[in-house]
Amino acid sequence: MALVKNQTCISHFILLGLFNHTPLHLLLFSTIMVMFLVALFGNGLMIFLINTDSRLHSPMYFFLSWLSLMDLMLISTIVPRMAIDYLLGHGSISFTGCGLQILFFLTLLGDECFLLAFMAYDHYVAISNPLRYSVIMNRRVCWLMVALCWLSGLVDGLIQAICTLSFPYCGSQEIDHFFCDIPAVLKLACADTSLYETMIYVCCVLMLLLPFFIISISYLLILITVLRMHSAEGQKKAFATCSSHMAVVSLFYGAAMIAYMQPQTYHSSKQDKVVSAFYTMITPMLNPLIYSLRNKEVAGALKKLLGRCPCGGEQV
Repeated sequence: MALVKNQTCISHFILLGLFNHTPLHLLLFSTIMVMFLVALFGNGLMIFLINTDSRLHSPMYFFLSWLSLMDLMLISTIVPRMAIDYLLGHGSISFTGCGLQILFFLTLLGDECFLLAFMAYDHYVAISNPLRYSVIMNRRVCWLMVALCWLSGLVDGLIQAICTLSFPYCGSQEIDHFFCDIPAVLKLACADTSLYETMIYVCCVLMLLLPFFIISISYLLILITVLRMHSAEGQKKAFATCSSHMAVVSLFYGAAMIAYMQPQTYHSSKQDKVVSAFYTMITPMLNPLIYSLRNKEVAGALKKLLGRCPCGGEQV
């Protein structure tokens, strides 16, 4: 990182943030802070329930606990820093701090992309091959899938963070964003970044489309299996099992594809901020709500914890 600093004429950036200090923006800021607390509580509670309730000790909930942890880490990487900047009235961030934020953000984003793909495959195995499910999705395989998620996300984040900060920055220090998003940072570079931006675009497309391809194939095979079922109850349970995951995939990939698969020439600063806020703040808050409201086992574990339903939660 010292080498990077020596190549630059500035030592820090200034994040312009998401809000100004008008009454409307103060209300929006307060809303985001409530969302942040809900996300922390919801994802933390999800992790606690999965680890303490024996009915949730299955591969599906093992992956869900990791999704909750990633969501918790993702929103914690962005919102506390944004809140401090807003309350203090300035958004100064060091070169090292910006690089670390890029690294953590892209690592967690990549992790979730691949984890959602592995969760889709897990649903496919559970529905199409239930008798061999515990053999195929054994503990070793589940841990290997999680490790691959972290490895792929870390490699992507590390490469992009290092490459981004290797450019010379000698002009404006103001990043028109509420965190160090690579496209916004590159606008301040004092060198031609067009080739690198094209490489980032291709990399982001691959990081999104490869897991999305796995998800699509998994659900296509699930649909074929379900249509072959003779039991209406079996079909209903199969669709119920997948509904929460499909909702989460739609929220996450919808926002991510708008942000990273649309060419930069069609982007505006305001659009980038809104879309980024969606998948860094809103999605982490909604994920535990979706799974707790639509999954009877999770709802049953929560009721048991609250003491209202000591024996609850049939499988969906």
